[in-house]
Amino acid sequence: MDIVFSYWTVAAGVVVVYDWALTVGQEIELIWKQRWSLMTALYLVIRYIGLPYSIINVLMNIPFVSLTDAVSYIMDYALNVTCVVVAAMVGVIMIARLHAMYQGSRMILITLVIIFLAANIAYGVNAAIALRHLVAQELILSGTYMCLFSFEGDGKLSFLMIWIINAVWELLALCLSVWIVVKHFRDLRRLGSSTGSTIRDCFRVLIRSHVHYFACFLANASCLAFITGASEMETSSYMEILTLGGVLQVLFGVQAFVLGPRLILSIRQYHAKFVAESDAETSMDPIAFQERVHVSTSSTV
Repeated sequence: MDIVFSYWTVAAGVVVVYDWALTVGQEIELIWKQRWSLMTALYLVIRYIGLPYSIINVLMNIPFVSLTDAVSYIMDYALNVTCVVVAAMVGVIMIARLHAMYQGSRMILITLVIIFLAANIAYGVNAAIALRHLVAQELILSGTYMCLFSFEGDGKLSFLMIWIINAVWELLALCLSVWIVVKHFRDLRRLGSSTGSTIRDCFRVLIRSHVHYFACFLANASCLAFITGASEMETSSYMEILTLGGVLQVLFGVQAFVLGPRLILSIRQYHAKFVAESDAETSMDPIAFQERVHVSTSSTV
């Protein structure tokens, strides 16, 4: 039955590669040919770390690929560390977006950085504990040796704590985004000028990409909750747990390596479109429109 899980891992890798193929043209124009910045580096690392991650994940779960226990353990350890690193980098992107949406507020920046650092320290500690309790079991399926990894003892609790910490951070980022968008839309409701329309479009792009990312994270967390609950129930079949685990692989690939980079790419696409349609020069940041625009309500973006 583990062959079913290998199908899911292959599907997750295909999704990441397919999205890269779809956006590589835009990436060349909007990332490689633009002025380099921290956001550029984050985009490239998240985008291109997803390709080896997917390949390693596929190799570890294809039954006819024979790997030694040591190699399998190293590869699984690398996958888990990659998840921690990618989560941290996406968090930095979220902070940059929220900082810009809140008009460069120093208070919101300091608050987000403190919360982010606290969350990531707790994230790293729990990840280290979980990896210490990572055990490998050798299985023989249809004459093929396979190495199955699982968490034992405190490792299970630490693994769940990682997801809880992530959920709190993502929910906070979503609430802050929705709040500032609602506030600006309310302030600009009576503004009929092209500037007001531009600002509304800008915030729509920001919130749309953020909501898509959070929705995928929520589906990811829900899938993990089902897996955890199913593993504790004697009535749950091994096939059900494998299927849920496979869906989780696909969702994580989409969240981290597809929607993560698109948090940056979507804004640069809108910025490029705006510049192409405007004769006036702008001082907008490619990531999160930081241009100060005075409106009738004295609000700025």
